[in-house]
Amino acid sequence: MTRAEFLEQLRSALQGNVQEHVVQENVAYYNQYISEELQKGKTEEEVLQMLGDPWILAKTIIAASDGTDEEIVYESGHKSYYSEPEQEDSYVRQNVHVFGIDTWWKKLLLILFIVMIVVLVVAIISGIVSFLAPVLIPLLIVMIIIRLIGRLRS
Repeated sequence: MTRAEFLEQLRSALQGNVQEHVVQENVAYYNQYISEELQKGKTEEEVLQMLGDPWILAKTIIAASDGTDEEIVYESGHKSYYSEPEQEDSYVRQNVHVFGIDTWWKKLLLILFIVMIVVLVVAIISGIVSFLAPVLIPLLIVMIIIRLIGRLRS
């Protein structure tokens, strides 16, 4: 299979299943990717073999573009569409999940969490005061009496 055949099969598999700009972006991306790998010294056959079947690649792109899990990878035999480069430092795949507060129940959970923290702080402070009050109040009264007696003597 040649680069042109690969890109044409990818285009035809994507058309009608995703928006046209997604088709164009992916075809352009894989065309650029193949060019970069060729410049690194790989043969066209090696690069296309590394990418795998364009129909399976298209199936993965379609699944990722329609809002399903981005981690879906369809496998073709022993190869998957996602293959990491052989050089470790050239690419590191990271999974990052950002917790957005974009729905009502997430906002409610945040408010409940903040209220719970405030109640916990108030409970701790009131516990400390109620524990120390029986000792501190008599101690303060004794100190006030000692000062008053000291002033009366002078």
